[in-house]
Amino acid sequence: MEELREQVALGCRILGLEDQGDFVWGHVSARDPAGRGAWMKASTWGFEEIGLEQVILVSFDGEVLEGEGRRHAEYAIHTELMRARDDVHAVVHTHAPWSVAFASTGQPLRPVSHEATLFVPPEVARFTKTGDLILTRELGRDLARAVGDRNAAFMVHHGIVTCGPDVVTAVMTSVLLERACRTNIRAIAGGGPQTWSEDAEALAKREHCYPPALLRQAWDYLLRRLDAAG
Repeated sequence: MEELREQVALGCRILGLEDQGDFVWGHVSARDPAGRGAWMKASTWGFEEIGLEQVILVSFDGEVLEGEGRRHAEYAIHTELMRARDDVHAVVHTHAPWSVAFASTGQPLRPVSHEATLFVPPEVARFTKTGDLILTRELGRDLARAVGDRNAAFMVHHGIVTCGPDVVTAVMTSVLLERACRTNIRAIAGGGPQTWSEDAEALAKREHCYPPALLRQAWDYLLRRLDAAG
């Protein structure tokens, strides 16, 4: 269990390194192997501050079962996605600034660079029922339905949610979605993208650029950057 908690902590620090922190808000979680809920970043801490002791076990009903500290109010983002999908073992929610800005344009994410091919086709899911916090299990279920079988959704006027079979995948999906949105906004600022990969090419690039082994290589690189930063 300690290894899983350490992965959650490392994922948080990577997201801090990648400028997805928003003071003490945003969270990473991993499904508890015993089925008790999710190991999740504790509230009141910033991403870059998270170590093993700031990762707590939260039940599907929101009770803190293990660890010290408060749970995040939006725990249902994580637990309801895990309830809805057996294949989801890790969830990330951040207020990623480029993604929030891009989602507000209402434009489709175009695969003008490698990163967007992890998501498109089909179009990235958009959760629009509310831009407020996800404070109830009902809203968590609504968000899970919006995500569907995809790996990410824009929570319009709020942030993003990403998910995957493990912490590495969910965190790197968040990193790549934010980079894809940044590239799209740059293209929009330059007059709007005129060309992008068609679906067949985008799907081929997804397979070539982002299989699990290469996502792990990118994660390991970001861990080295963390170490270099002290």
